[in-house]
Amino acid sequence: MKTLTKVLLSLALGSSLFAHSDVYLTNNSQVPDLKMLKNDLTFKEIEGYQNYKIVATHFRTDKNEIRYILANPVAYNALTHHAKIMPEGSKVVKIGWSVKKMPTWAGALEADKIQRVEYMVKKSNRFNHNGDNWGYARFVRTKDGYKAWTKGTKGCIACHASVKNDDYLFTHFQKTF
Repeated sequence: MKTLTKVLLSLALGSSLFAHSDVYLTNNSQVPDLKMLKNDLTFKEIEGYQNYKIVATHFRTDKNEIRYILANPVAYNALTHHAKIMPEGSKVVKIGWSVKKMPTWAGALEADKIQRVEYMVKKSNRFNHNGDNWGYARFVRTKDGYKAWTKGTKGCIACHASVKNDDYLFTHFQKTF
């Protein structure tokens, strides 16, 4: 009986700790097996990005698109501690959504359909465009799924150069309280 009690107490304690941990039990659907031209970054590089934490949102008026910015644990910890330089292995994912009017609230918009999934990964041994050490990837939603962006990453590199003093990131951690 003592053994059974110990097992049940262990299970209860373990379940409680697990329920309050930082482990997410969400759908980790497989991302397509796609690769960017020239830099060979793949969609698989961010497999499980749905479990990254949201660090910011942006609205692109030129594209009428809301963007959720997510970070892997390495990048999340750096962003929440206001690191000036992001550590190796940081991954920042941007999901661009079209918007539509909310059917239940006429004065509000909501995310509608994913338009693109983009990401940056900090790998100094692989990427060094003007000293940034970031690799860039973009996967665009089509009617048949996703496709790798065919125009390369020169536009990403040039655009992010404008925020060189922020380690090439437009995003800063947005506090939630």
